[in-house]
Amino acid sequence: MDLLLTDITFGEFLDPIWLSLQTAVVAGIVVILTGTLVGRAMARREFKGRAILETVLMLPLVLPPTVVGFFLIVFFGRNSMGGQVFEWVFNQPIIFTWWAAVIASTVVAFPLMYQSAKSGFQGVDSTIEEAARVDGAGEWKILLLISIPLASRALIAGSLLSLARALGEFGATLMFAGNIPGETQTVPTAIYIAIDSGDMTMAWAWVISIVIISFVMLLTVRVKQK
Repeated sequence: MDLLLTDITFGEFLDPIWLSLQTAVVAGIVVILTGTLVGRAMARREFKGRAILETVLMLPLVLPPTVVGFFLIVFFGRNSMGGQVFEWVFNQPIIFTWWAAVIASTVVAFPLMYQSAKSGFQGVDSTIEEAARVDGAGEWKILLLISIPLASRALIAGSLLSLARALGEFGATLMFAGNIPGETQTVPTAIYIAIDSGDMTMAWAWVISIVIISFVMLLTVRVKQK
């Protein structure tokens, strides 16, 4: 224990954790909002090509993270339209920035929130929503006052799982955002670099911290589901 406390500087240990939490929170907010809205829209709507669209939405869940990172580089690299628009607006490329880490975490976490939201909304009794429409309630009012409260258990579980997934993202983040200490170095990438350089003390410290955070998130999901 003394060796552990001697070898680890507080700032060096805390920086990747703080950056990971910031990235996960921002990505989580985006994922929760978009996943809830898309899940609500897809819950009972049938249309031609639905199966293909849902497959595309769920694809980041099964693709290797490096493939996701590759596509992000293609879509947001300096030679792409998305990358050029970002560079024109912010006067810098998006690749190898903190925002790149947020985008990577958002993409890989979205399927979990979408699937949970869709399942939750499908479990809502449609007759209740129809009764509200008959009484003159608009779609947004129905969503906020009826659908979301009734699907809240699934939405909370999806939110926590998405946050945990965003917190643990590694492959896509490493490819798209890089590993710049203090800027894009999250806990998963910091662990990889620490092990690669033989610094097992730091690796263990970060592993323990992210295991504790992830355990608390998953335990909360289990409690909410019960």
